[in-house]
Amino acid sequence: MKKGLLLFFSFLILKVYGQEISESPSNKMNIIKTNVTAYAVRNINLSYERAINQWFSINVGFGTMPEGKVPFINAFLKDKDEDRFQNLRVKATNFTVEPRFYLGAGYGKGFYVAPYYRYSKVSSNTFDFYYDFKPFNGVTYQIPLQGTGSTNGNSGGLMVGVQFFLTRSQNLVLDLWIAGAHYGSGKGDFSLSSDFLLTPEMQQQLKKEIENLDIPFVKYTVETNANGARIKVDGPWAGFRSGLSLGYRF
Repeated sequence: MKKGLLLFFSFLILKVYGQEISESPSNKMNIIKTNVTAYAVRNINLSYERAINQWFSINVGFGTMPEGKVPFINAFLKDKDEDRFQNLRVKATNFTVEPRFYLGAGYGKGFYVAPYYRYSKVSSNTFDFYYDFKPFNGVTYQIPLQGTGSTNGNSGGLMVGVQFFLTRSQNLVLDLWIAGAHYGSGKGDFSLSSDFLLTPEMQQQLKKEIENLDIPFVKYTVETNANGARIKVDGPWAGFRSGLSLGYRF
């Protein structure tokens, strides 16, 4: 009888212990996630996080934005400049590698600090651009041009966030990006072409018009010729990150 009870309790202890091991946070090392807030700006995205140990993991993400209007274009262009880019459409891709250092429970749970590297590329459709040429005789002529081009950037940054397990089985994950910012360098080339031969006076005014657009966070230079203009992007590349991701842990 005593041996039977001993075997029964031994079996019960092993079963409970086995359940604890199988449900242990360290037994689920992978998370697939998507940033749901990014869909508001057409950013289709997916990331994969792999826990290396309790306090360290690596998160790799990819995002793509199908061709469409520039998000929040009215936030950084003057009212009169908005009208010039009515049919401008852009598409974009980004790739991010993000080591994470967890400060709390770990294994993908709690507050974390994450330095990261990001590659981004943005390209445009063939869009219309015009400017008002004002010669010395006082008559204003509208000069139409067509533009196209692309630019890409490499940057490094830092993000602070917190990740929660929402269910008892610890499968459903919520990842809050509290705040992140990155800084690096970008290079790109855009061209504007005209069906009219531009005189030196026209070229001078076109150069001034483009420089006065004063696009934030981007440094660019403008060259003009008889056929149009070339805009070279070569300088700082900055960005910000925040959002809310949902994922599955396994």
